[in-house]
Amino acid sequence: MPAINFANPAIRTIAATVGCAFAGQVAAASIAVPLKTEKYYDLSGSLGFLSCTAFSLYFPALRARLSAGTPLPSPLSFHTRQILVSAFTAIWAGRLGTFLFQRIQKHGSDSRFDDIKPHPIQFFGAWMAQATWVSITALPVYMVNAIPTKAQPPMGPRDYLGAAIWLGAFLFEVTADRQKSAWRAAKDAKEHDEQFITKGLWSLSRHPNYFGEVSLWLGQAVIAASVVKRTPGLLPPWAAAAAFSSPLLEYCLIRFVSGVPMLEKSSDKKYGDIPAYQEYKKNTPVFFPKLW
Repeated sequence: MPAINFANPAIRTIAATVGCAFAGQVAAASIAVPLKTEKYYDLSGSLGFLSCTAFSLYFPALRARLSAGTPLPSPLSFHTRQILVSAFTAIWAGRLGTFLFQRIQKHGSDSRFDDIKPHPIQFFGAWMAQATWVSITALPVYMVNAIPTKAQPPMGPRDYLGAAIWLGAFLFEVTADRQKSAWRAAKDAKEHDEQFITKGLWSLSRHPNYFGEVSLWLGQAVIAASVVKRTPGLLPPWAAAAAFSSPLLEYCLIRFVSGVPMLEKSSDKKYGDIPAYQEYKKNTPVFFPKLW
């Protein structure tokens, strides 16, 4: 891989945005680590996505304002592509942050941090891991926003394909979440006595919401790769491939680290001896939906 040219304005914007991600998590950790609290961990992550997305849009304008007093541009002055990917990120981060914050407020703690909260270095490392997550997951968005508005090519078929993937994935995730919420509400109301959900999208995958989560970042990567290829010289050629590190990271984290393994282990413990659950596991893919 060729050396990264930090004199390149687009590269400089991306690097500054990554710095913003780490600075935000360091600031949050400076409060949370001494207090040994994880109550604002997920909220801090969502705010990181929101702030870094805005920062990646406005960083060039902020530099111009500091050097020449140039006024900041209106949000509507950016290219349609930049507004689109930024809006997608804001919708996703706002929904995720609200959900996770409400969940930890309800439960009071997050078991993921029980063993590391008493150890400052390990707990601080968790916040730095979150900064890395914010940096890599939204990298396609930062790439799009780093390319100057005037240099942005017109919207093309691959942009629309990426947007369609994002919208379809987001709808898939929201539908899966709502189906499970409705199932739980019906169970609490004694309308059924099912121990685990097997209907709707949950009949196609054991974790359809997670499939939607990964797929929407694939949509963002498609858009970013498209614009990088159509603006040679603004970002290095390998940047198009680097955009796909976002959905790849999301898949690896969800499928093998913090999502699917934890839930599968919990479900096996609760329902492992139930024949119907064994049948469900046998016939329903763990992640990618069954389409036949």
